Amino acid sequence: MTREQCRAARALIGWSQQRLADAAAIGVATIRVFEAGGSEPRSATLQVLRLALETAGVVFLSDGDCVEGGAGVRLRK
Repeated sequence: MTREQCRAARALIGWSQQRLADAAAIGVATIRVFEAGGSEPRSATLQVLRLALETAGVVFLSDGDCVEGGAGVRLRK
């Protein structure tokens, strides 16, 4: 998951950084720094972030999935 995907996923489901932090059981500062480009979280942190967003209905798309272009997100039907 990229920082752009994280921001876009939150926007799709209407979550604040705090709501995602609560759902993932991590500190909100971790999300703020990640999304701002300050540092790359550990893989375990990315996994809990992704799981929280997927549980809320987000689907992560890899580079070139579905259409030409970069990585993205969409909502599950």
